[in-house]
Amino acid sequence: MSRPAIRNHAVSPLCALDSPKPGPRPGPHVPARPKPAPPATALGYSPFPLDSDARHFGLTTSSMRLRGGTVTVRHGRRSASTTATILLHGAAGSWTTWTPLLQAADATARDLTDLIIPDLPGWGDSPLPADRSTLGLESMAELVADLARSLGYERWNVVGHSMGGFIALALAASETRATASVGLVSATSFSVQDSVRHPVRRFFALPAFSALFQTMRMLQLAGPLGRDLVRAVTRFGLLRFLVAPLFRYGQAVDASVVAALGAEMRPAGFVLAATRAGAYDASASWAQISCPVRSVHGDRDVFVTAQDDRKLRSVVPQCVISTIASAGHFGQIERPLEVLLRLEFAAPLPIVSTSSQLGTS
Repeated sequence: MSRPAIRNHAVSPLCALDSPKPGPRPGPHVPARPKPAPPATALGYSPFPLDSDARHFGLTTSSMRLRGGTVTVRHGRRSASTTATILLHGAAGSWTTWTPLLQAADATARDLTDLIIPDLPGWGDSPLPADRSTLGLESMAELVADLARSLGYERWNVVGHSMGGFIALALAASETRATASVGLVSATSFSVQDSVRHPVRRFFALPAFSALFQTMRMLQLAGPLGRDLVRAVTRFGLLRFLVAPLFRYGQAVDASVVAALGAEMRPAGFVLAATRAGAYDASASWAQISCPVRSVHGDRDVFVTAQDDRKLRSVVPQCVISTIASAGHFGQIERPLEVLLRLEFAAPLPIVSTSSQLGTS
């Protein structure tokens, strides 16, 4: 177990940053936490919308100035434990990608505690740092460790989705004592690296990602015109059709999910994240991981291949890999309760659905 961190970083609740000067005033209104949905709701396909209000989950929003840059983080549900649960979103994502999973946990009386859910640099409410050298995989892992220790935690269970899974594994490799476990949800890995390193020769190894990567590169080169194009696609309602391959039932996901993908479609950030992943020596680094690792992905995931599973298991022999039926690349949104159970956040208590729902069979 690592020694306690020296808490020498600024931690400011965002609500305080915009507050007027001290003086008599009523306390801020905090909305009541919504009543959890009926348990059977969590069994459906994409059962919950994204929720951008951290207070609905008993979380605080803070802006933290760390060595790797300024990060906006949602955190809370503090217990006496010194072990945090860190949830890392992927590229073109933000902290809200985890809110369906939190809602599924609440709906089935499986409250998660000691949560740390950052917007990684360049995504969500966290600015892209001027020093781009801080955005390498190792640097991002260091930033996440710094974040957890600045919040007073000594150890962590880390869960990452897509590119966030890449960072979670890098963190486990560099912080072997402090990382208690790793959970992966559709973690991008070796096939994505091949596609980035050899975009023409390896195009068909992962065609969906290769096409997306090349599209993002073109949008990046187009500058303001590219950003205008993204806004136009979103405004005219075409985005749902373009992102449909990422999901098992693209027309069934909540509109908030599609809107969030449009808002986080930042070509420069996406290309930078993919390029840094391509330059990372995953096999050598991940071979150092000693903690338990659990990996889940949908049976229709266009960014993860059977070869990725085999290679990950060969590099990290203790990794337990499972596939979720009728899900694509966003298991935490499409099948949040199933992800909770597969990653062993909660005991597999039976929940009986009284109605037939899309894709639950």
